[in-house]
Amino acid sequence: MSSNYSDAKSPWSSITGPNLGYIMEMYDLYQESPELLDPEYVELFKQYGPPVEATTGQQTAVAETVEPNNFQKVLAAVQLAEAIRAHGHLASDIYPLKDQPKDTSRLEPSTYGLTEQDLKEVPVSLLLTNAPNGIANGLEAVNYLKSLYTDKVAFEFSHVIQPQERSWLQEKIEAGEVKPKLDADKKKQVLDLLTRVEGFEKFVHRTFVGQKRFSIEGVDSLVVLMDELVRLSESAGTQDIMIGMAHRGRLNVLTHILNKPYEMMFAGFAHVGDDAFLPEDGSLQITKGWFGDVKYHMGAAFKSEKGTSIKLAYNPSHLEIVSPIVAGQTRAAQELTDKPGVAAMDPNKSYSILVHGDAAFPGQGIVTETLNFSRVKGYQTGGSIHIIANNLIGFTTEQFDSRSTHYSSDPAKGYEVPVIHVNADEPEAVVAVARLAFEYREKFGKDILIDLIGYRRYGHNEMDEPLVTNPTMYHGIHQHDTVRELYGKQLSAENVLAEDDVKQLDADIQKEMQEAYDRVKENKSADFPKVEIPDGVLNGYPEVPTGIDKDVLTKMNEELLSWPSDFSAFGKLARILKRREDPFNGKGKIDWAHAETLAFGTILQEGNPIRLTGQDAQRGTFAHRHLVLHDEKNGNELVPLHHISDAKASFVVYNSPLSEASVLGFEYGYNVENDKALVIWEAQYGDFANMAQMMFDQFISAGRAKWGQKSGLVMLLPHGYEGQGPEHSSARLERHLQMAAENNWTVANLSSAANYFHILRRQAKMLGEESIRPLIIVSPKSLLRHPLVGADVADLTEGNFQTIIEQPNMGKDAKKVKRILFASGKMAIDLAERVKDGKGYEWAHIVRVEQLYPFPSEKIKAIVDRYPNAKELAWVQEEPQNMGSWTFADPYLREAADGKEVKYYGRIQRQSPAEGDGEAHKVEQARIIDEALAKL
Repeated sequence: MSSNYSDAKSPWSSITGPNLGYIMEMYDLYQESPELLDPEYVELFKQYGPPVEATTGQQTAVAETVEPNNFQKVLAAVQLAEAIRAHGHLASDIYPLKDQPKDTSRLEPSTYGLTEQDLKEVPVSLLLTNAPNGIANGLEAVNYLKSLYTDKVAFEFSHVIQPQERSWLQEKIEAGEVKPKLDADKKKQVLDLLTRVEGFEKFVHRTFVGQKRFSIEGVDSLVVLMDELVRLSESAGTQDIMIGMAHRGRLNVLTHILNKPYEMMFAGFAHVGDDAFLPEDGSLQITKGWFGDVKYHMGAAFKSEKGTSIKLAYNPSHLEIVSPIVAGQTRAAQELTDKPGVAAMDPNKSYSILVHGDAAFPGQGIVTETLNFSRVKGYQTGGSIHIIANNLIGFTTEQFDSRSTHYSSDPAKGYEVPVIHVNADEPEAVVAVARLAFEYREKFGKDILIDLIGYRRYGHNEMDEPLVTNPTMYHGIHQHDTVRELYGKQLSAENVLAEDDVKQLDADIQKEMQEAYDRVKENKSADFPKVEIPDGVLNGYPEVPTGIDKDVLTKMNEELLSWPSDFSAFGKLARILKRREDPFNGKGKIDWAHAETLAFGTILQEGNPIRLTGQDAQRGTFAHRHLVLHDEKNGNELVPLHHISDAKASFVVYNSPLSEASVLGFEYGYNVENDKALVIWEAQYGDFANMAQMMFDQFISAGRAKWGQKSGLVMLLPHGYEGQGPEHSSARLERHLQMAAENNWTVANLSSAANYFHILRRQAKMLGEESIRPLIIVSPKSLLRHPLVGADVADLTEGNFQTIIEQPNMGKDAKKVKRILFASGKMAIDLAERVKDGKGYEWAHIVRVEQLYPFPSEKIKAIVDRYPNAKELAWVQEEPQNMGSWTFADPYLREAADGKEVKYYGRIQRQSPAEGDGEAHKVEQARIIDEALAKL
């Protein structure tokens, strides 16, 4: 039985006198011997609990007595009413092609042993609260409920736990508020929009034969739905609507929701430059990369006359992958980050509309990863409106081959998301559903899903013949009128418009589109604009000073370690953190995490907000960071970076859900929207980035070249071979280097805490600039506390980021040097530990390559030129030869070698990143170092 009924509306509330006494006797029996009761009684008692005599304040309906011998029929009638609410969707008219069976078995009175006469004798108040006028008895109440729950709109919300939400939805439905009620002007407006939606597809189909567009036809009402949401948002004063969707219907959404002119759309099909047709009022913004992308992956931003910004995110053919990115953009748009502390958030400023495919929604895990964000503190956005543009097919695969659930929407129910199914051939019902969804999101701040059920008029693309693989479905589709045709006939029958007016509307819109295309043809001879790589990208990062005055660092360090007197930090941790005073007193070194915290503090003081997330990021995977302290006695949290002087921006660090693709996508989206924020994602281990590879491939590495989309996202990928086995050793550095080109990002493998301090500050200084690009840092594990990695205070007060570091005390006598070793990260420290002060190794020099991309070729060439007697340049790494940075660095070294031999020292080519046995690892690591440092 459904739990749609709220506790306040249990059937006991309307039962008094002897009837109530009878039910109380039954409940006593239920408690002692439930097996003696009819199953109907057992279910009712399980759901509603014990019957309690209603007080005057609780009584919500006029008491109506029921004869004791009719009580079982009353309970059966209540069951029937509940079944209609819970299972009416199975018998509803939500499929335009009417090709799906209806299940009415749970909705028939006979199923519950009832006749129509039985129902007539049941008081209305037991089945329906606030019944409309004219509902005189239980039978009419049941028929009224059927008309609400089994029509063109169907509902699923019994899985929602909170009774307030269920009760609110039930009241809205049963008050008839989801029944279409449009005036004549609104009906004409809807028909005009449907005619434009269909007309655009017809015009492109006819004019640009054979070109792909991934037509919206079959779910044309998607544009009606989104248009209504935009109108509601404008009235509510919403500042930003963020839209994410795949390619199907995207061109129509760009045209009719983001108001991209017909001329610009047709220019894309005609392979003509479209800049001449961009609106001069600045209402439409489109960014472009120099390499470009297909038209149905492109996005745009439109500012409406009422001030609402509508943004459609750029998205490749990875379908659902854009969902977490849009969620991140939405969160960034909702937050105010210009004050210290936690960023203030206003969920009413912005929200997202996420449009999904019916095969992709249950098929791609990124969907449920994103749904999981809905009530997670660091990722919630006050609710997204999800729409499944349901074609009932995926490419050529029908439902029975693509999912195990009844509906494609079913995964959402695990996250307590209400689901509304609506027939896409009923545009007025679609408008009503949009209003309900918008109001629900505003009231409860939660996700809601609209399953817009239609079909796909053509094949997967316009050159595909669907009759080859799906003949039964497509014979039916070819005989089915379009939604515009159906709605036009409806308005004619209602005398809203004459039949000739409907035809003329179509003709006028086709003429409008033809005139737009004629203007494109007039410009066809114009040169297609050449988009070049911006100078800021080509030139790379300038060398910027990143040192900080010692007094500033000293004061900040004191503030970071000055906790409130009533705060009881864990004793062991407190002692460890208090050691951070030592470097400022001339003792010890600033380790990796200490340098990071000081960098963060200075960045906040300079006005850039910081958002750091990742699995266990607050403490740090290796118990090194501790940016959030916990009171040992009461668990209260303290974030020391919230209490430093002169901070001008917000700071947050969140432990993320156990997801990589969605979390990294969220952070990328956040940074795209807030380009002045230093946004950092830390993988728990570097190889966890494998699970987010599509984000690296499609967005982070290539988004600028494809779409002109800038990002300064920082990714920390712990990496280092400590004999712990194949997993968690390698961040698969080779993959990021393989994708490195056109200064698309910076890849660094650092061996110095000071350099980490400076590279973070350099990245922050570039935020919002033309030269900004993402930063991948192969961060350490065992080196986090290594003394050779540690920094002195002076290392932070002076200088800037060093792309290379020469090993101290080596290579002093240039004539003696025969071999120059190049290494990065942990291997550089392993070599440094072996050579110590350099005595006995006068014949060698070691260069730490801190920045792998862009590769510091000029600086390396200058070093090589200093050693005229060097015979060999060698790259040393811990990763297998086919992994790591060797194959990337090799051509650069050969170019710098000028005829000298170039060699490799490291593991041989392997299929697995590292040995599985710790002792075997030690032997192999020692071999590499021995060979690299064997005297020539």
